[in-house]
Amino acid sequence: MIDKTVFQDKKAVYYTLGCKLNFSETATIERIMQEAGIRTARRGEQADICVINSCAVTQEAEKKCRQAIHKLVRQHPGAFVVVTGCYAQLSPEKLAKVLGVDVVLGIDKKSDILDYLGTLTKRQEGEWFAQPTKDVRRFVPSCSRGDRTRYFLKVQDGCDYFCTYCTIPFARGRSRNPQIEELVAQANQAAAEGGREIVITGVNIGDFGKSTGESFVSLVKALDTVDGIARYRISSIEPNLITDEIIDYMKGSRSFMPHLHIPLQAGSDEVLKLMHRRYDTAFFAQKIAKVREVMPDAFIGVDVIVGTRGETDELFEQALEFIRGLDISQLHVFSYSERPGTRALKIDGAVSPAEKHRRSQLLIALSEEKRIAFYERHCGKEAVVLFEKPRTGMPIGGFTENYIRVETKNDDALVNNLVRVRLGGFNEDKSALLVDEILGIE
Repeated sequence: MIDKTVFQDKKAVYYTLGCKLNFSETATIERIMQEAGIRTARRGEQADICVINSCAVTQEAEKKCRQAIHKLVRQHPGAFVVVTGCYAQLSPEKLAKVLGVDVVLGIDKKSDILDYLGTLTKRQEGEWFAQPTKDVRRFVPSCSRGDRTRYFLKVQDGCDYFCTYCTIPFARGRSRNPQIEELVAQANQAAAEGGREIVITGVNIGDFGKSTGESFVSLVKALDTVDGIARYRISSIEPNLITDEIIDYMKGSRSFMPHLHIPLQAGSDEVLKLMHRRYDTAFFAQKIAKVREVMPDAFIGVDVIVGTRGETDELFEQALEFIRGLDISQLHVFSYSERPGTRALKIDGAVSPAEKHRRSQLLIALSEEKRIAFYERHCGKEAVVLFEKPRTGMPIGGFTENYIRVETKNDDALVNNLVRVRLGGFNEDKSALLVDEILGIE
């Protein structure tokens, strides 16, 4: 039995590393703690509890987690420190020994955080609670508010793919998901709270339905019927799982936006084989062409990893030319990071850090070329923007249906509204298009 009187007048801070799914789950943890009487600390306040939701996708992510712990311990002396997330699942005992950590919670215990706070008494040595990942079967739901405009709906967790470079199956467990009806109920609740947009998150969301006998396209069609939600975005979906049926449905959908994020990871067939990816470059190019045929103005984001073991200079040049020829909108570029326990460590041909950096810079520059060219094609056109509440002193901004960032001067009447505008030119740093004319609120 939890004694919630312990939590009254207590304050907490939250620190999240990693993917959108982690941010969604942190927001759910924050809501659980607020319902127990724990207030989120304001800037400058001393917190009684620090919660770090960790990532383990790279060595750098793990390093940032340890740095975050040390920083929060210094900023909030005496606070009760909880670490959860992927790093916590993979290395719980190691994290429990980091100075200041009181409790480390495995991947399926995030939503049970209140059970582990006890009396908030600091411990001489941290305790850890994480069962072996192979035994994790529980799906922990999360539908969280990123702001009062956008929600993040977790529809799936875990992965069965075991790509050679990736630790996610070891950190998150096997693929699993709830029933469609549960997710529709969560979307209805988000709409009742004033949410206008939902980002669909997960680890391998196209694999939805494996544990319930349903399908991702059925989920898409069901969510499309929820009144009040004007927009859905699919955060990331494997190229072999974004079926033609899904693409065709999105074209005529009421609320699914022409916006897809499709991981490529490598632009050469030889490296894709080394990674144990489930497609080749020809298949990927055909999938991009299909999206462009059905939705010519769709925003297409693509993940790429550089410097994996076995990626020679020649193979990288092949990849660079392949990616240059793709009609995509933006790249998310990652440098390969060696992960303990992954099969990639058995592959010959390590790439130096300097070479990884050089390759990353080439792809980042190419990404900017493609993004700016995509934005330029829409200058002078009409678009519908969902405006978000701006940070203090910043212009109000939002996104078009096809994910073009738009800015204009502040006007509270625009916040959380779908506004038809005429797009002008670029802002000063070319990160967004400016509004040339407001045509009306829809």
